[in-house]
Amino acid sequence: MKVTRNMSHKHIKTAKLNEAACGMHCLKMNNISVRDGSQVIIDNVNLHIHCGKITVIIGKNGAGKSTLIKAILGEVKHEGTIEFSDLKNQRMENLKIGYVPQYVNMEKNTPMSVYDLFAGYISNSPIFFRKNPKVYRYVKEQLEVFEAQELIDKRACDLSGGELQRVLLSIAISPIPNLLLLDEPVSGIDTNGMQLFYKNIGKLKSNYDLAMIIVSHDFDFVRQYADRVILLDKTIVKEGTPEEVLDGEEFKRLFG
Repeated sequence: MKVTRNMSHKHIKTAKLNEAACGMHCLKMNNISVRDGSQVIIDNVNLHIHCGKITVIIGKNGAGKSTLIKAILGEVKHEGTIEFSDLKNQRMENLKIGYVPQYVNMEKNTPMSVYDLFAGYISNSPIFFRKNPKVYRYVKEQLEVFEAQELIDKRACDLSGGELQRVLLSIAISPIPNLLLLDEPVSGIDTNGMQLFYKNIGKLKSNYDLAMIIVSHDFDFVRQYADRVILLDKTIVKEGTPEEVLDGEEFKRLFG
C-alpha cells in the first residue's frame, strides 16, 4: 500500500494542507522495458512527469499497465532508468512513493482496526499491546484529510470499498510522497464513493507537492481530471491531453 525508497518512518512527519504544488520536481522514466524471457511485456516507455499534475494511464487488459506500476515500485526487474529531480535545487533526490493498490486481501473477522493498520506503516512500536497517544492523534489527523477520522477504531475488514480507499489514501500520503500511484482507484466503490474520490483527488492536486499516476478505465474521470493521458499497449501508443487521446484514432482502434 505504501512504498518508500530510502526512507524511514521513525520520525513522524505531519502532512500539511495548503502547501501548494510548486511544479519544481519531476520524474523521468527513460527507456523502461520489461521482458519475460523472449516475451516483451513493456517496450521502451519514456515518461516525463511534473509534480502538481495528474497523469492517467489507460489501455486494454494485458497492455502492461500493472507491470509499469510494478517497475516504478521496483517490484519487477526492468531495463532503463527512473530518476527524480529537484529542479529548484538542481539535484537528484531519492524518490518517495505512495501506493494504493487495486485490491487488498483482508481476511474476514480480522480484529485489526484502522488505527492498527495505519500505525503499522508509520511506527516501529508494537501496535497490538497499547495505543500510543501521539501516534493515535497523528493517525486521526491524517484520516481527517479524507474525511475518514470516524473510522479510526473500526475493524478494517468491516470497511466498505469507499471507506477502505479513503484509509489507504491517508496512509499513502503519510508522509507526503513525491509520487502517488493509484491502481484502478474507483474499482468496487459506489457512486457516492466515486464522487468523494474525485473530490479528494482535486484536494491532493491543489494542496500537495506531488505527482500522481493513476491507472483507470473510467474515461469520464479521465476527461474531467487528467492533465495528461498515456495510451499504453506494451509501449506508448498515444500521449497527450484527454481530448487528444480519447478522440484519437489510436484509442478508437484499441477500444472501438
